[in-house]
Amino acid sequence: MIPDVPLFVDVLTTRYAYATFAVLLAVGLYMMIASPNLVKKVIGLNLFQSAIFLFFVAMAYVQGGSIPVIPSEGGAVGEYASPLPQVIVLTAIVVGVSLTAVALALIIRIYSAYGTLDENTIREVADE
Repeated sequence: MIPDVPLFVDVLTTRYAYATFAVLLAVGLYMMIASPNLVKKVIGLNLFQSAIFLFFVAMAYVQGGSIPVIPSEGGAVGEYASPLPQVIVLTAIVVGVSLTAVALALIIRIYSAYGTLDENTIREVADE
């Protein structure tokens, strides 16, 4: 912590990845809950998902860490970054792209059936 600097500014300058994570998470969650438009809900889901990815990558960062490869001549490696969070995030990105494609395909079918993307209007039409 830097002396004579407010805590909020200190957190934003030293842990900006976590601050960005919190903002993306909040905006994505708000878009999924508050927006009646189905496309905006999918965009909010992608923002939420990106926030989780950022959190995983930020947690895996090691200050001064090296890649987890043992040199051919042997010897101690020292501190290294675990590759597991990056592998999990890469897998999650593939799943996320697939999820987005399926969601957009379903939205196209819903729009062709009901003529709108508004969730409330679709519920009214479906209840009749």
